[in-house]
Order: sequence, then structure tokens, then C-alpha cells
Amino acid sequence: MLTLEMRLFIRLFELGTFAAVSDEEGISPSAVSRVMTRLETRLGVKLVHRSTRRLVFTPEGHVLLGYARQMTILADAAAADIYQKAGQVKGHLRVNCGTAFAHYKLAPILPEFLLRFPDVTIDVAVSDQRIDPMEEQIDVTIRVGSLQDSDLVVARLGTVKRIIAASPGYLERRGFPRTPADLKNHNCLLLTGFAGQALWPMISDGVVEKVAVSGSVSSDSADTLLKMAIAGVGIIRLGDFLGEPALADGRLIKLLEGQHDPDPKPLSALMLPGRQNIPRVRAFVDFLKEHV
Repeated sequence: MLTLEMRLFIRLFELGTFAAVSDEEGISPSAVSRVMTRLETRLGVKLVHRSTRRLVFTPEGHVLLGYARQMTILADAAAADIYQKAGQVKGHLRVNCGTAFAHYKLAPILPEFLLRFPDVTIDVAVSDQRIDPMEEQIDVTIRVGSLQDSDLVVARLGTVKRIIAASPGYLERRGFPRTPADLKNHNCLLLTGFAGQALWPMISDGVVEKVAVSGSVSSDSADTLLKMAIAGVGIIRLGDFLGEPALADGRLIKLLEGQHDPDPKPLSALMLPGRQNIPRVRAFVDFLKEHV
């Protein structure tokens, strides 16, 4: 197991304040500060510059952080080996995924996972902005799309296709777009934070062409845009799994089928090197494969 000093040091970097670490650990901010002072005294260097507004890690602090994270991986591997020999799946699991996957895929199945593995605790960080799994020390990161994280271990979960849809109320007011060009006269809801989200791919004579769209609402949350579309604000382009419930009960109607490029992308679980064989990580990824 990691020493208290190393564990608090890593969390101080990740959370950014003594108060946040103290809340998580159930100790006072002054106690966290004393632990850091004791660590600095033993090493003989300054690790963190403290101010009233923020903490700044020194170059020596960043060096120690790299070693501390390696210690985390080794400690997890040691615990995993022990648990594996004992046939146990236990420990804390850190997961990151987008809002759409979290709400419509992960949340409904998590209770069954926790019932199956009652000795596992889980922290789910939900964000539609891409994070660095290595820097954030995330055990399993769930992503849609091409992957550039060559150092991460990849487990394929499935494929996500895009659809274009709008609510019956919106279509009654504004009419159905019959061709891709018609989208220029419609209010299109846009996802921000990723390149090319205002260019929707369409198929013309077997060739994919990008159609520029615009609208009154943009957001970095796919789930927010879905709610706007269901409320009749505009037309949305979204992952098929996100739109499944609304399409099934008629709250959304699929548009431009056969003219829109569904642009299938892989759905993957990314794991930090060395952690893919930790029983709780392997059990979670196998569970995702089974249910997703």
C-alpha cells in the first residue's frame, strides 16, 4: 500500500487544495499541510508553494509526482496479485466517460456490477471533454472515436453510429428537411469541444460531403442537447445509443436516413498500462463487454 504521505501528495496535485483533500480524507486541512511539511523536511526540498489562492508544485514536486504515480501502479499490482491468488475482486475503481454514456448506458447497469462485486467501490468522473487518463490516474476511460493514446491498453466494447433527429413538435412547426441542403434553413443543435461538430457528413452520389449547420444552442454536454431536441428546440446529430429511448417512444423522429453518413466509430475502454490485469479492472471491463 502507498504511504499516507504519497497518497495525500498525489491527491493534493489532483484536487488542487488542502481543503479538498481534507474533505475527501476526513481530516483537517492543517493535518494535510503538516503531512506535506513532514515530507518536504525529510526530502530536504520544497515540493509545493502555498498561497492564499492556489498551490504551485515545484520542479522537485513534479519529479516526485512521477515516482509517486509509479508507486501507485506497483502498489495496485501487488494488491491485485494478492487478491487474484485469493480469488478476490475488491478495491477502488476510477472511471471516466461522457455524459451520454454515463446516463444512458453506465448508470443503468452499475447497480448489477456492484451487486456482483460488493467489495469494489467506484468513482465515476463524467465529462464530455477529453482528459488525460495517465495524468488523472483513471483506471478505465470509456471513449467513442479514434484513439491516439498509444500507451494505453484498449478493449473494444462496440461501435457507435450517428443519427440525425428532431421532435414531432419541431417538425410540425418548421417542416421536415428532405435534403441535406435543407438543414441550412433549420435550427441545428451543436456539440462543442470537438473539431468539426458544425459540419455534418452527408452522402451525395456515393461521396461524403460536409454540410455546414448552425443554430441557437450549443453545449459541451450531449445530454443537454438531447433534452433541447426533445423539447422541440432544434435538430440534433447524436450517437445512436443516446437517442434510442427517445426514438423508441416517439419523442424524436429520425431524419435524412440514407442521405446522412452515420460515421461509425469504435466504443472503447482504455486502461493504464499495468492495470489491465488487476482483478477489479478486468472484472469491470468484462462486465462492460457483456452489457454494452
